[in-house]
Amino acid sequence: MRLRLTVSYDGSAFAGWQSQRGGGTIQDAIEGAFQSIAGRPIPVHGAGRTDAGVHATGQCAHADVPDGILPCSRWGQALNAHLPPAVRVMNVREAAPDFHARFSAVGKVYRYSIWNAGIQPPLMRDRTWHVPHQIDRNVLAFVCLGFSGRHDFAAFSARRADGGKSTVRELTSVGVSARGAAITLTFCGEGFLYKMVRMLTAAAVRCAMGRADREEILSRLTLAGPRWNHVAPACGLCLVRVVYPPSGLARFSDRVS
Repeated sequence: MRLRLTVSYDGSAFAGWQSQRGGGTIQDAIEGAFQSIAGRPIPVHGAGRTDAGVHATGQCAHADVPDGILPCSRWGQALNAHLPPAVRVMNVREAAPDFHARFSAVGKVYRYSIWNAGIQPPLMRDRTWHVPHQIDRNVLAFVCLGFSGRHDFAAFSARRADGGKSTVRELTSVGVSARGAAITLTFCGEGFLYKMVRMLTAAAVRCAMGRADREEILSRLTLAGPRWNHVAPACGLCLVRVVYPPSGLARFSDRVS
C-alpha cells in the first residue's frame, strides 16, 4: 500500500529534510518511525528538500508499506507516537501506485515571514527574520511583482552541482501582505532552485530598505549577471503546501496571492 503523508514540522533543531551523513533530519525521524512500526526499513520520499532551520506546514511524502500491518486510517496516529514533538504527520491517505510525492507535484507554495520592528518578540525568534530597519512596503511589493512570471533565476540560486540543468522557473505569483510589524511574502511557483526564495526575499528587502536598486535586481533575471550574494535566514521560511492535480497551481495561487 502506498501512503501519501502531509507532514508539518518545526525545522529549528533539524539538519533539514533530506537524510545525510550524521543524521538529524526530518526524513530520518519519519523513516525511524516507520521502522519501529513495521520492523524493517521503509524509504520515505519527500516532495522536496528543505534546508536546516526551514519549517513546513504542508510537506508531502510517500512511502510503500507492507499490507496487513495497519489500515491506512491508523498510520498517522502510529507514526506520531514514534516521532519527536517537532514533527507531526497531519494526514495520511492511500495513494495510487503511480503517485510520487516529488514527480507528481505541479507546484509548491512557500511563505517567508519578516518581523519589521526594533524589538523582536522572543516567540518570533525562530519563526521570522528580524529586520529592525525601516522597510518601505510599497517598494517591497513592487519588487516582488517583478519576480512573477517565467525567468532564468540562476543569479538567485546557490546551486549545487546540477549537471547543466535549466535554471528557468515560473513563479505564478509573489504576494506581499503586512499586519503591524509582521510582513509575509508568499511565493507560488512550479518549481524552485536551491535557496531561491531566501535569495529573492533578501533582494526585495534590501531594495525596500534603499540598499539595492530594483532595476538592477530585476536585470539579473534576463542578463547573465553576477550571482546575488545575500540570503535571508532559514528561520523565516515555511513550505506551506505542495500542489498536485487536479487542483492545479494556478487556481491555488489565485487564493493565496
